Amino acid sequence: MTRLYSLLQMCIAFGGVQAKTFLGAIAFYTCLPISYTWPLEFSGIARWAPAIGWVIGIILGTLDFVLLRLDIPIFPRSALIVASWVAITGGLHLDGAMDTADGLAVLDPERRLDVMADSRTGAFGAMTAVIILLLKTASLASLGSHRWWGLIVTAGWGRWGQLVAIARYPYLKAEGKGAFHKAAIRSQWESFPMLILMIGVSSIPLWLSWENRYTVLITILSGSTIAVLTGAWFNHKLGGHTGDTYGAVVEWTESLLLCLLTVG
Repeated sequence: MTRLYSLLQMCIAFGGVQAKTFLGAIAFYTCLPISYTWPLEFSGIARWAPAIGWVIGIILGTLDFVLLRLDIPIFPRSALIVASWVAITGGLHLDGAMDTADGLAVLDPERRLDVMADSRTGAFGAMTAVIILLLKTASLASLGSHRWWGLIVTAGWGRWGQLVAIARYPYLKAEGKGAFHKAAIRSQWESFPMLILMIGVSSIPLWLSWENRYTVLITILSGSTIAVLTGAWFNHKLGGHTGDTYGAVVEWTESLLLCLLTVG
């Protein structure tokens, strides 16, 4: 009986820590109203990143439904959803994608990190932002059905790719806005639980109809592949990752996967 009570206490304590970490992830990754007077834990929040993507997708899907009921046409509705997408995250990942583009545009590899750390936006960063926003808007406007699901899975797979990049590749700076992620997550196996959950979330259309099985299979294969390869590509170009490239992994995985969802 004593052992059972001790086990119960351990489970409650573990659940409390995870709840604090989840709230910390919401506070860090989004602009959603989380009071900083609440008990927040930021160490290891990247483990929750895919779940934060689901939260963002659910919010955007709900907003899309409301706009549909207001008879707003699909293209301006999609533009409003993408704008809200940026607003919810505070442009955190988009800013990283822009800084990464500016850094990779520099021919001298030794100067790339310095350019990425510069708060000023260059031409390549601005062009990258335009391309990403156009891809998302055009792709979302081409999704006639299951738009809510598309938003959830793209936001989820993008952040799972970020988790893989954190766990798998070296961090290139002694300090930085992404350094504490790497300090808390060292093993590639830490991305595995969220991979299983991502497969489950991606399989939701199967609950609606077995005819969606090919769409689900393609989504799981393409989502996981794009997420892994995007992080691998940035590692190849830079020899590791920074907080900016973590954001770039999220944005490019979301954009490319959303494009693929329009096929068929």
